Amino acid sequence: MADMRPYECMVILDADLEEETIRDNVERWLQLLESKGAERGYVDFWGKRRFAYELKHRKEGYYVVFQARAEPTATDELHRVLSLADEVLRHKVLRVPEEVYGPPTHLGNQSAES
Repeated sequence: MADMRPYECMVILDADLEEETIRDNVERWLQLLESKGAERGYVDFWGKRRFAYELKHRKEGYYVVFQARAEPTATDELHRVLSLADEVLRHKVLRVPEEVYGPPTHLGNQSAES
């Protein structure tokens, strides 16, 4: 477990899927990572977004971003599973710096003078 690194995964799913189906899929992918020794992190369901251009004959997709601390072999398996999933239009698994891992932090009310 010494090689645990922070990763972030963005998945674009078929927008025609039911919300419950999307959440079940994300849970299944997180469980896959956990079965390989990973620790789940922040999960953000962005919802439906319109594409700038058609993607696999679709005009919109459902975006989900999730994070995990994992070994590279666990993320390789996640990539393999996502590549084979019919409901996944696109995905990207990235190793992220430690500073950006976790829930987004907002700057709050910052004055225009600063």
